[in-house]
Amino acid sequence: MKIFTDLMWFFKQEKKSYLTGIFLLLIVALLELVPPKVIGRIVDYIAQGTLTKQTLFNWLTVLLVTACTVYVVRFFWRIMIFGSSVKLARLLRNRLYEHFTKMSQSFFQKRRIGDLMAHSTNDLQAIQQTAGSGVLTLVDSLATGGFVLLTMATTINWKLTLICLIPLPFMALSTNYYGTLLHKHFHKAQEAFSSLNDKVQESVSGIKVIKTFGQEEEDIESFRKQSDDVVQKNLSVAKVDALYDPTISLIVGISFFLAIVFGSRYVLSGEMTLGELVTFTTYLGLLIWPLLAFGWLFNIVERGRASYDRVSSLLAEPKEIIDYENASERTPTGDITYSISHFSFPGESKQTLQEIHFSLKRGHTLGIVGKTGAGKTTLLKLFIREIEGYKGEIMIGEKEIKTYTLDALRKGIGYVPQDHFLFSATVADNIAFAKPDASMTEIIEAVKLANIHEDILQFADGYETVVGERGVSLSGGQKQRISIARALLMNPEILILDDSLSAVDAKTEEGILRALRENREGKTTFITSHRLSAIQHANQILVIENGEIAQRGTHDELMEEEGWYRDMYHRQQLESLVEHGG
Repeated sequence: MKIFTDLMWFFKQEKKSYLTGIFLLLIVALLELVPPKVIGRIVDYIAQGTLTKQTLFNWLTVLLVTACTVYVVRFFWRIMIFGSSVKLARLLRNRLYEHFTKMSQSFFQKRRIGDLMAHSTNDLQAIQQTAGSGVLTLVDSLATGGFVLLTMATTINWKLTLICLIPLPFMALSTNYYGTLLHKHFHKAQEAFSSLNDKVQESVSGIKVIKTFGQEEEDIESFRKQSDDVVQKNLSVAKVDALYDPTISLIVGISFFLAIVFGSRYVLSGEMTLGELVTFTTYLGLLIWPLLAFGWLFNIVERGRASYDRVSSLLAEPKEIIDYENASERTPTGDITYSISHFSFPGESKQTLQEIHFSLKRGHTLGIVGKTGAGKTTLLKLFIREIEGYKGEIMIGEKEIKTYTLDALRKGIGYVPQDHFLFSATVADNIAFAKPDASMTEIIEAVKLANIHEDILQFADGYETVVGERGVSLSGGQKQRISIARALLMNPEILILDDSLSAVDAKTEEGILRALRENREGKTTFITSHRLSAIQHANQILVIENGEIAQRGTHDELMEEEGWYRDMYHRQQLESLVEHGG
């Protein structure tokens, strides 16, 4: 029952609803004692030959009033208890979602998307059931069982009550053992469901690749195996769960046997009336539900405990990137200075970046080039605080970036990453993502700067065209330019283009860069690219090799010295010449 202790914070928060619901449950438990007593009285009247129409009518009226009262009271306790459990699911779901949005990149590298989805759905459903049906079952089984046993012992025959209780300790031992098994098997079943969830999410997202390589049958077979694993693990849970009802029914059957054997002797000896024996056996029948409910309770509790442990472990994951105390909420502006002695990712001994030192005046453009894996993107992710752990300083306007709140820092930065993510929404909604209140005029202006306006007009519904999940209906170049338009709409103080022109042709690239130079005067721009034509206009160019600055200067300065930049520029010029038939 540890889960109820773990959820005590919520029970206290919703104590009014839970106390009201429990009070109404107790009323129902007391009212359920009335029908067996009425039946016993009527049986005695019949046995004695004293039953009249008026007496029968009076007792039937009592039964009717009791039934109507129970009907109304049951309605309200369901609202109170089940309504509160829905609030718990909503609260935990919101906490999880908020937690996910605040976690760093490393968190999502360790966790699978399908697993996180399972936590947010299946696990929360099990916790909700614990706070609803679990509380109901616990209170109802204890109250009904307690009231029935007390009534049997005090108003009918305490000796017969004790005799009928003899088998119950065996039931307690059995259900406790089943509960331990259930917890273990359910935990495995939940993990298997998470894996299956992740498999489906991954396969649907990568369906193009699967079809391209003709791996449909292999993928289906892999899904079948994981689906079978889920079935097997849930069957293990079901096999343990299936032991509860037969065990409890056997115990109750033994109690009925004892009640009839010893009760008949007490009736014959005059210690009990026939009506009292009927009432006693009817009360014993009422005990079936509390005993079955108690077995069901173990099932609910163990499922809820396993799920709550999984959700709690997620929420306990520390946020790696947080706002520092007294951080400024002002949008950063000014010159940018990098002074990093070294940086490496957690768990890696190799230095990803080392001795990165440079300054960039406000309003200037910085070009960053180098081989794949040289550290260009890492350099930019440190700037937007997507990753941390570097030794040194990154300054904006003579203030370290950590002295700004994350919200303030990122509001001043328009970031276009290599992996362009578009939502399953309209083109206009995707562009206005960072500025939902933007007018259509503002959106079109940003789109024209990104050189995608004419393309959008060719879409079936223009700006109202739904692009599909991750922009599946668009080409790579269109997705890149829509992502650029989304960043430009913010009119950010600092714009970062991380290899964001790789999928557009040279003419389109030239148009976009010219528009940026003309419309972003006085504002800072970072551009990383494998194509040197994208950065040759930059005020300063850095060549990154193995995490270090190998060369720096303007395009003209770098062309005058031997090194990677000049060699690569000549090679790309030659490739361009060949492509055009030279």
